[in-house]
Amino acid sequence: MPPPGRRLFLALALALALLLLLLLVPGLDALRTLGDGSSADAPDAAVELNASNFDSVLKESPLKFAVVEFFASWCPACRNYKPQYEKVAKLFNGPNAVHPGIILVARVDCAMKTNADLCGKFSVGRYPMLFWGPPHKFAFGRWDPKQDKDEIQLIDEWRTADHLLNYINKRIGSSFGLDDEKYENEDTLPRNASDPEEIARAIYDVEEATAQAFEIIFQNKMIKSNTQVPLIKFLQLLVVHHPSKRCRRGSAEMLVNFDDLWPSDPISLSSQETTILQQVDASKYYHICGKEVPHGYWIFCRGSKKDTRGFSCGLWVLFHSLSVRVGDGESNLAFTAICEFIQIFFICDECRNHFHEMSSSVSVPFNKTRDLAMWLWRTHNKVNQRLMKEENTLGTGDPRFLKITWPPKQLCPSCYLSYSRESNGTENIEWDEDEVFQFLVRYYGRMIASSKEVTLSSSDDAVSTYDIASSTNAVTVPVGAALAIAVASCAFGALACFWRTQQKNRKHRKGWN
Repeated sequence: MPPPGRRLFLALALALALLLLLLLVPGLDALRTLGDGSSADAPDAAVELNASNFDSVLKESPLKFAVVEFFASWCPACRNYKPQYEKVAKLFNGPNAVHPGIILVARVDCAMKTNADLCGKFSVGRYPMLFWGPPHKFAFGRWDPKQDKDEIQLIDEWRTADHLLNYINKRIGSSFGLDDEKYENEDTLPRNASDPEEIARAIYDVEEATAQAFEIIFQNKMIKSNTQVPLIKFLQLLVVHHPSKRCRRGSAEMLVNFDDLWPSDPISLSSQETTILQQVDASKYYHICGKEVPHGYWIFCRGSKKDTRGFSCGLWVLFHSLSVRVGDGESNLAFTAICEFIQIFFICDECRNHFHEMSSSVSVPFNKTRDLAMWLWRTHNKVNQRLMKEENTLGTGDPRFLKITWPPKQLCPSCYLSYSRESNGTENIEWDEDEVFQFLVRYYGRMIASSKEVTLSSSDDAVSTYDIASSTNAVTVPVGAALAIAVASCAFGALACFWRTQQKNRKHRKGWN
């Protein structure tokens, strides 16, 4: 039984904490409603930009097009137009967007004094004013009404959601509708397989695939004593050769903390420590490519049907990219790391069994980068040929992205020495393998670059500036609620500290007795 003084302290601390939490209930309800998306005040789909993030967000955007509205929050017409603008924004922005990865829909509040110079750069003389153009042209750019041929264009057709969407459809040759469901009208999207410049946008999908792969590992608790070494090998490969700088950084952080989360000698841990580690969900603490990834959508790897391309496409691009980035002396180590990762952590049984069968046939170690890159290229084509037959039979393929022998001639005509097709569809190709290797290095090495990456702040709460998956609107917590949270946290902290001190003192006293 604690002495009377301690009992009084505990009672006062608990009473203070409970009182503050009761005062906070409305705020908690609001935050809870916001979190489950059921509130009418849920974050807007249009991305809120301002003078501090305008250039960085638009410069780093992976999208081809942007619509930017300049408005004033005090303007009644702007407030009345907002629901119309949001209808269009929801088609293209956010994790539930019908047509993600195409257009960034954003807005700037010119009523904020900090945005005055920004609005002046775009000659905003009335509200609202809407502009169209490539995102990177907005960054560090301006609009002058006297320049008719500027790549940033003033939008005249905007007064309703239908008008704005009609304008967008005319600009990009699409037929999007406000009532579209996901994977409708996908035939309007460009076929990215024939455009070599499109691979540069695959950096975002490589990050997405990397993050999803580790989420699967964490959620299925696949890191065990017999799988730790293969995972460490793969992380070491990512630290040095992942095409994304922030994925390299995240892989390094995970390696540094690996033994804390998954000790190699669990016997030395106490039962309490073991229980805590078993309950830890590493995916909540370690975001290998940043807190904003995975976004939940694909850009280069987006299929025209649900559940086509996506994750598997992103992983193939990652493996090809790794294969051309390693040095000659690392090629066999990289081969082993990739094969073990697929065999242990890729949970599609048939897929990994096929891959294991092909990798097991390799009898001579790879001594050069070319050996690994060309083996992976041949392996990928074998997989495509097998899946081509299965998908044709079952009708499960993506009609816009049918499996083909890769690269197609339009991507690399110099890769082909001769080509013929038999009446049964069998292709006879004589490859110029020197040209194929140079193509692989150029396509998966030089063109997938991290040059568009944002420089992340040292703060743990830094947000990637090209995160277009969700609005950049901040959740505003009332000052009173914030103060209550802080004081309640302090009260609980003091109580916990006091309790821990008493426990330690009791433990020491027992040890001396």
